[in-house]
Amino acid sequence: MDLDRHIRRIPDFPKPGILFYDISTLLNDGGVWRATVRQMAERVRAYRPDGLAAIESRGFLLAAPIAYELGLGFAMIRKAGKLPGPVIRHAYDLEYGSDVLEVGEGMVAGGRVVLIDDLIATGGTAAASVTLLRKVGVEVVGAAFLIELEGLGGMARLGVPADALLRYPA
Repeated sequence: MDLDRHIRRIPDFPKPGILFYDISTLLNDGGVWRATVRQMAERVRAYRPDGLAAIESRGFLLAAPIAYELGLGFAMIRKAGKLPGPVIRHAYDLEYGSDVLEVGEGMVAGGRVVLIDDLIATGGTAAASVTLLRKVGVEVVGAAFLIELEGLGGMARLGVPADALLRYPA
């Protein structure tokens, strides 16, 4: 199935000069959504994970059905202050400032974990997520994305094997 046909392009969003790849149109078609989840699940299965971790918020849309398909759980990686209870934090720098990611204490399935998100560009948040997961003591065995914006070096920053179903020029 040609998933690319189901990705809407929105020019100049969120600011002039940016071409936004909108997955809403893919999510809106049940058959295409199912095919996307199954294709990603097969790629994730190859890593033999014990659990998944996903970056908010669109990463959750992918990780939940992939985890279900593979019979795994998944942990939510969120921006600071959005998770209840004790959390493990990781502060990191981005090209435009700094940020903090958190994961619930004791909420990451031990062992081998695959990181999931919808899109990787420069990889700053994804690399910080890998560092956070290592901080809680799991082995990050890979990362899977629906979309990679090529030429920005995002996947190379992760330090783990990574794959994307779709690739677009940055």
